[in-house]
Amino acid sequence: MAYLPRIADEELSNRLAAQGAVLIEGPKACGKTETARQVAQSEVLLDLDTNAREAAAVEPGLVLAGEMPRLIDEWQLEPAIWNHVRRWVDDKKGQFILTGSARPVDDETRHSGAGRIARMRMRPMTLSEAGRSTREISLADLMAGNESRASDPGLSLDDLIDEVCRGGWPALRDANLADARRAIRDYLNEVARTDINQVDGVTRDPERVQRLLASLGRNVAMRVSLTTLAAETAGPGSSMSDDTVRSYLSALSRLMVVEDQPAWKPHLRSKVDLRTTPARHFVDPSLAVAAISATPEQLKADLNYFGYLFESLVVRDLRVYAQAFDGQVKQYRDNKDLEVDAIVETDDGRWGAFEIKLGTGRIDEGVESLTKFHKKVDTAKCGEPAVLGVIVGSGYGYVRDDGIHVIPVGALAS
Repeated sequence: MAYLPRIADEELSNRLAAQGAVLIEGPKACGKTETARQVAQSEVLLDLDTNAREAAAVEPGLVLAGEMPRLIDEWQLEPAIWNHVRRWVDDKKGQFILTGSARPVDDETRHSGAGRIARMRMRPMTLSEAGRSTREISLADLMAGNESRASDPGLSLDDLIDEVCRGGWPALRDANLADARRAIRDYLNEVARTDINQVDGVTRDPERVQRLLASLGRNVAMRVSLTTLAAETAGPGSSMSDDTVRSYLSALSRLMVVEDQPAWKPHLRSKVDLRTTPARHFVDPSLAVAAISATPEQLKADLNYFGYLFESLVVRDLRVYAQAFDGQVKQYRDNKDLEVDAIVETDDGRWGAFEIKLGTGRIDEGVESLTKFHKKVDTAKCGEPAVLGVIVGSGYGYVRDDGIHVIPVGALAS
């Protein structure tokens, strides 16, 4: 399969030029290894090469020798490698690329790597990277205050359902949808049966993990509490504490299977209590579909639920696009139940707010929420938004007379 260029390619090159080593973190099968291979000159694959793992267990430095940059794939399988890489790089640039699909438990004997090992995050492919976006509207341009316009990308409801069910997994782009869905279900089964126990050495009940995944799938893109998740995970006739479900979520986060969307905390003109519960997302919406074993036909028959899956797809893409300019994606909700689906915030203090609506018939609803929200924000302290926009599943991209952008997801790019 030909390599599909990734937005992370440029970030990796820039970080290698500035640091001795780069750690690429992301869920299994999101494309970390292939992205690293585009610049690596040699490699060792610890998840496949048992001899290399045995050598690394005895003397980690043995697997570091090779032409630079050297790729050390799934480094966390032999965590002692970390300190050896840190000592090797010193002040030399671009020597190692580490990839990891799980974050090992912090070890007080392992140095942070600050100043020597840069960290970057990879996620499954966006619509833009998968070739499903016309790329007429750039998030970076929007955050710079530029106006946007785009022709209709032509994505139908069936196209969007296919994208949500298939996900952004590079190896599944050319698979038929039934095979892709089966592979994603197998992926989640392995997470519940094996991976979640290996990530921190704590044994967990696979059935409870499956129930938690299903609960997260049913509540995708929603601000569901730990108490609700615990009740749905415990199973018939038993209970589960908030702390226990928190530990399950922590393990899934270490595997980078789930990725909560934190709350944005702006300065407000009025005294309104902000809700801090994060919006729950899988790293890719296809995992939510697999967690509840939904079919494309079922999703088409329940467009209310599919709207949440669409929102999760857009949040996935916004995260990747925003990372290219050091941005983060958050969300807003207050005690008056005013919500904004996505707030993109940059390190230099710029911010933009987006409502996400599957159908063009709900654009006015999104505009109303954004307008109310804008009036609440103390722009004297937060600054004026760089952009207010409604991201939709289809239709044209344009700027309304009130200055709010309408952005078809199939035209969006970094």
